[in-house]
Amino acid sequence: MKRASAPRGKSAAAPVAALAGRVVAAHGRHYAVELDDTSETLLCFPRGKKSAVAVGDRVALQRTAADQGVIEDILPRRNLLYRSDQFKSKLFAANIDRLLIMLATQPSFSEDLLGRALVAAEAHELAPLIVLNKTDVAGALPAARERLAPYQALGYEVVEVSIKQAPQEAQARLLPALADRATLLLGQSGMGKSSLVNLLVPDAEAATREISHVLNSGRHTTTFTRLFHLPGGGALIDSPGFQEFGLHHLSEGQLERAFPEFRLLLTGCRFYNCHHTKEPGCAILAALADGRITLRRHALYAQLLHESEQQLPW
Repeated sequence: MKRASAPRGKSAAAPVAALAGRVVAAHGRHYAVELDDTSETLLCFPRGKKSAVAVGDRVALQRTAADQGVIEDILPRRNLLYRSDQFKSKLFAANIDRLLIMLATQPSFSEDLLGRALVAAEAHELAPLIVLNKTDVAGALPAARERLAPYQALGYEVVEVSIKQAPQEAQARLLPALADRATLLLGQSGMGKSSLVNLLVPDAEAATREISHVLNSGRHTTTFTRLFHLPGGGALIDSPGFQEFGLHHLSEGQLERAFPEFRLLLTGCRFYNCHHTKEPGCAILAALADGRITLRRHALYAQLLHESEQQLPW
């Protein structure tokens, strides 16, 4: 079965090039690359018509002008996080250690997007961190906590903050959790992602203006993915808000193992090729029936499985 897929970095060593660096911003086919030796930032373009470059990638490049270069190769990646449906893929970031999922008490967050982000984190062996913002909205806090309780029961870490009312406390709680790691920040619009970036990165606005100048995309400062250096070490990669998170590229085996409540039960199914949807003797369905697995989580698995089985239209 064909799947939508994102191009991957080459496993072989890159050809000798004059320079190496890390991609710190991406907008279309325009990339800002921070050079390893000088921390100078160049505007770079990929060689060829197709681009498989993601923010966080380490690349080999050649300088073509004082402030420009061409990307010759993507150096080997540790991982690549992206979303896909049966038609296309959208890259998030490469070489990341942690996924920070930004939620808020108000406006209401999507549990479907939360669940999909957690599945992606599990599939790529990333440490997820759920941040619940706007805890100062007291009337909406109990409902948000109730919705997140099942995820905490699964072992997912939830940190409650109020960036608006208690910024120093939020900073003190989050910076140590992100230190010396490359963290991808995901979340819907309105959750407070920009406020979080400005809180954790004191010169974020200046850095954004600088990158916008490099990319010549001043009109699109909220629509490109960019990497910020955190005080004391580590990096925070901010991506535009999104409303869909397809995981069409994950196989059935990857999906079932990406649900931590499924893992210890997988060997208990009667059939080795059990799909956990309607088969007799299924340990997952038995756990669903007695409440060990929630209906919402199983429904998400079934939906992702259905999406992964969709064939391309050509």
